[in-house]
Amino acid sequence: MRQLLVVGGGIGGLAAALAASRAGWQARVLEQAPVFSEVGAGLQMGPNVTRRLRDWGLLEAAQSLACRPEALVARNALTGAELARLPLGDAFDARYGAPYLTIARADLHGVLLQSLRGAEVSLETGRRVTGWVAGEGDSAPGVAVHLDSSAQPVLTGDALVGADGLWSALRQSLLGDGLPQPSKHVAYRGLVPLDGRVPGGAHLACEVTAWLGPQLHAVSYPVRGGRLLNVVCVIEQTIDGQAQGWDLPGTSARLMAATGPVGGPLRELLQAVPAWGLWVLHDRKPVASPQEMARGCAALLGDAAHPMRPYLAQGAAMALEDADELGRALALVNARIADVPQALQRYAQARWQRVARVQRRSLRNGVIFHATGPLRLGRDLALRGLGSRIMDVPWLYEG
Repeated sequence: MRQLLVVGGGIGGLAAALAASRAGWQARVLEQAPVFSEVGAGLQMGPNVTRRLRDWGLLEAAQSLACRPEALVARNALTGAELARLPLGDAFDARYGAPYLTIARADLHGVLLQSLRGAEVSLETGRRVTGWVAGEGDSAPGVAVHLDSSAQPVLTGDALVGADGLWSALRQSLLGDGLPQPSKHVAYRGLVPLDGRVPGGAHLACEVTAWLGPQLHAVSYPVRGGRLLNVVCVIEQTIDGQAQGWDLPGTSARLMAATGPVGGPLRELLQAVPAWGLWVLHDRKPVASPQEMARGCAALLGDAAHPMRPYLAQGAAMALEDADELGRALALVNARIADVPQALQRYAQARWQRVARVQRRSLRNGVIFHATGPLRLGRDLALRGLGSRIMDVPWLYEG
């Protein structure tokens, strides 16, 4: 049985391992942390994601832990006034053939992890990959990875996938294109119990709400079966120092000072969050060619391949789509239709233009969400007039 080495045990890495197993490969997941876990609070899953979870037999398990919001609502961050509304729920499900869900990242990670129990997957922690080389000759393995471990310093496999996130070490050895660049956008992230103390909680508990303001925006939606509200506030702000990571300590005072003119409803919601974490948003230019996603017997997946700002809520979604397409490519190898390098190039060819489009759209949304002056007025007029037609993204959700 052919073996896929997967660097990284987050959502993308576990999904890649699952897809490989379904394609008849054995997957070996190498996670540098001492335990498998997922950082971050919540995520949105459009039909392009839930359709794949259903195909993998995981949608029911995910739905039992998720929420099914009734609408996506855009509001003015300064006044709280509604600008536009996109119905979700049954109407969205009927249109796209799969539901729109919101879920805690740890819950989705747990669903994927559970699905790998008993599959042809080896889950290994404390395995930090320091480099890799391609095999040489017909009898040599496809790849060999070097580990920061004296017990077993080298592992071999037929193919290698880097799913090790934004700061991917495997990307550096594969492409050598430097570190992702920091933006001037800082995201504050928190969770608040939906126990009656949240202002407007009855509405917020059944909606995805986007609050749009000058040089900032906030998003809230329910997770954990409606017991918690995930709140993210993104502000154009400079944080001193080299701020890597997804969970830097944040302070309510810093956030409230930066939000300045936001009106009562949003301000009250932000004040209700008991604790904040923050991260400085980093990104890369949109993918420019398939060679940026796969070379030889190695490929990149998720944030390692195409990190993106969260203004289209598609970071995890693109990683799951990547994994699905990777599984199709690996199946071609078992069917003797393609060798490993050809299969990985097919994967990259199938993915690079779509993920680049999502990256570009996310960047554009950041400008629109944070608009000031005439652009902000035009945005609000367009939302009031066209509403759901602007907020719906058929090319994305049908993919």
